[in-house]
Amino acid sequence: MAMLHQFKISDGQVTYRSRFLRSDAYTKNHEQDRIVMSEFGTLAMPDPCKNIFQRFLSHFEIQSKPFSFFVAEPTDNANVSFVKYKGDYCVSTETNFIHKVNPENLETLEKLDWTKFIAVNGATAHPHYDPDGTAYNMGNSYGGKGAMYNIIRVPPEKTNDTDTLQGVKVLCSILPKEKSHPSYYHSFAMSENYVVFIEQPIKMDLLKIVTCKLRGKALNEGIYWDPKQETAFHVIDKHTGKISSLTYHTKAMSAFHQINAFEEDGFLMLDMCCSDDGQSINNYRLQDLRKSGEALDEVYNTLSRAFPRRFVLPLHVTSDTPLGQNLNTLPSSKATCVQISKDKVFCQHEDLHGDDLHSYGGLEFPQINYERYNTRPYRYFYGCGFRHLVGDSLLKMDLKDKTLKVWHQSGFYPSEPVFVPSPDAREEDDGVILSVVVTPSQDKGTFLLALDAKTFEEMGRAYVSVNMAYGFHGTFNTSA
Repeated sequence: MAMLHQFKISDGQVTYRSRFLRSDAYTKNHEQDRIVMSEFGTLAMPDPCKNIFQRFLSHFEIQSKPFSFFVAEPTDNANVSFVKYKGDYCVSTETNFIHKVNPENLETLEKLDWTKFIAVNGATAHPHYDPDGTAYNMGNSYGGKGAMYNIIRVPPEKTNDTDTLQGVKVLCSILPKEKSHPSYYHSFAMSENYVVFIEQPIKMDLLKIVTCKLRGKALNEGIYWDPKQETAFHVIDKHTGKISSLTYHTKAMSAFHQINAFEEDGFLMLDMCCSDDGQSINNYRLQDLRKSGEALDEVYNTLSRAFPRRFVLPLHVTSDTPLGQNLNTLPSSKATCVQISKDKVFCQHEDLHGDDLHSYGGLEFPQINYERYNTRPYRYFYGCGFRHLVGDSLLKMDLKDKTLKVWHQSGFYPSEPVFVPSPDAREEDDGVILSVVVTPSQDKGTFLLALDAKTFEEMGRAYVSVNMAYGFHGTFNTSA
C-alpha cells in the first residue's frame, strides 16, 4: 500500500512524518485485513468465508464497469511518484486514478479519474513540465479499433476554481505497431519543441490482460519481451500535435526512465537508461525476493542492467537526404543515424559512461537539475547504482569526460537522488543531493542523506526512529 513520506528541513532541524494514502484499495484491504484489491503483480485472494460456488456467483454481480467478469478493477493505490498539475500535488501510479494530497501534512484530499476528462485508460507517473507549468503525459486507450497511445497536455493554471484535470486534452494519438499487442511504457522524453515516445518490445497481450481475472492471473502475466522487434522512437511536435512521418528505430532494448532530451543544430539528443532485454519487469517477484544465499546471488547475476545512452535523431530529413550514410554531423557525439528508407532512420547509440560504471551495476533512477536544464544541453546527471535488486550506491556522471563520482557504504541502500539547487547557484551542479537511505541490517537506522552535489562529499544525515521500505520516486518542494 502506498505510504507517503516527508522530511521537512527548517531552521537547521529535520522532522519526519508518514501517512498511508487513503485510497479505496487501502480502505478495502484494511477493512478485510488482507489483500482484496488486485495490483500489477498481485492477484487478490479469494474470500475465505465463501465456498467455491459462492465465489463463482460473485463474478456475476452487477457492476458499473464493462467486462468486470474478466478484468480486475483498476487499483487506485498510487505508490509510484509525486506529480504536479496546476499547482496541485498528486500521487500517481499507472492506472486511471490519481490522488490529490496536501503537501504540508500528507493528508489524502481527493481521488481524480483521468477517464472523466479524456479517453484514456491510465497515464504514467512521470509527466514532464514546461517552464510555465504546462504538463505533458502519456496514456493508453483501448476501444473497438484496438489500442492507441495518447499524448496528453494539462494546462498550467486553474480558472474559476476548476478541477485539477479540467481542460486536459489529447494532443495526438499514435497507432501501435500491433493493435492487440501494444508496448508497455513507464515514461517518455520531452525536448523544448517535441515529445518523444519510445515504443519498445515489452509487449502487452490485451487478450491475456482482459481475461486475467477469469484465469486467476495478475496483470503482469500478460506482459512479455519480444527481442525480435526493433525499438521505435515516435517524434511529436508539442505545439501542433503533428506526428513525424519519419520513424526512428534502434535495436531491441527497454527503457524505464529518460535522463534528458534537447535539440542541437538540427538534431534531437535523447539520453536515457537502457537495457538490452526487457526482463527487468519481473525482477521483483516475491518468489525471488524471498530467496537467500546462492539462490539470491543467482537472481542478482541474471538481472538485466541499465546503462546511460545517447541517441541522435536528425530532425530535418528530406527527399534529398542520402540513404545509407551517417547523418550525425555533431563532433560532440559518436552516435550514428542512417536513413534506410524514405520514412525510417536507424540509430546506433553512444555510451554516456566509462568502463568503471560496470562495477556499480549500471545506473537507474536518473535525475538532473530539472528546473534549469530540462530540455536544454546539460553536463551532469545523478542516479543509483544497481549491483543488487535495489540501489546500493549514489552516482554522479560528468558528460564532459564521462567520469564518475560515487557515494557507497556497505549495507546501505539509497533511494533515487533528488537534486536541490542552491538559491544563488551559478553553475549547473551548485546544490545538494538528497536521498533516503534504508539499512536492513540495522533496526530503525533509516536516515536522510545530504551530499554536496558538486563534490559528492557527505554533508550530513538526519536519522529517523522508524523502519522504512525501499521506495521509488520523490520530489523537493520549497513551498511546503
